[in-house]
Amino acid sequence: MITIKNITKSYGNKDNAFQVLKGVSLQIKDGDFAVILGPSGSGKSTLLNLMSGLEYPDSGTIMYGSKDITALSDDELTSFRKNNIGFIFQQYYLLPNLNVDKNVKMGADLAKNNDYKKIIKEVGLEEKLNKIPSELSGGEQQRVSVARALAKNPKILFLDEPTGALDEETGRMILNYICSLQKEYHFTIVMVTHNTNIAEMANVIIQMNSGKITEICYNKSQKTAYEIGW
Repeated sequence: MITIKNITKSYGNKDNAFQVLKGVSLQIKDGDFAVILGPSGSGKSTLLNLMSGLEYPDSGTIMYGSKDITALSDDELTSFRKNNIGFIFQQYYLLPNLNVDKNVKMGADLAKNNDYKKIIKEVGLEEKLNKIPSELSGGEQQRVSVARALAKNPKILFLDEPTGALDEETGRMILNYICSLQKEYHFTIVMVTHNTNIAEMANVIIQMNSGKITEICYNKSQKTAYEIGW
């Protein structure tokens, strides 16, 4: 379970600081599919970065069970992310000199996963194994980043606009595959998106505005990726 208590975050110097998060509290249970919605500048991506341990909050706590990750050192936090967390962001963050196979294998190696090529096939890149990122389209690069994150067998998967570079058909395929894996392995999903239709797939919907959570809804009837609008 992830328990967030009164976290704040500002950027800029003391004389010209901009407060992005203003005392956010939230609880996400193991196995939840949580979607965070809100207008640009509402603090969605900042909240995701703090929850996933990419950044420290200015104040407040972020607990994973009984572990307070805000109290960890940089090295401890890096180790925590390595062992527990997968990331799929708008930016692909692929290593430009490695081909598809080796980029995905990087994630698989962290989990000692020798069956990672099955994931490459499932995201539709089986015939692109030897291509480097510059030889791929934006959508294909995003699929590589998806495969790399899933090959890590994460306990928690964080996604920031994962379908932004994908066409509708590929976006639905990727979301459907992620959800099928979640049902099989029971990991937690936390996703930031501007596509409000994707919220119909989640069981927890978190609305944000101006650095605060304005509403949390619980969806008892989750739709599949092929049932939502686009």
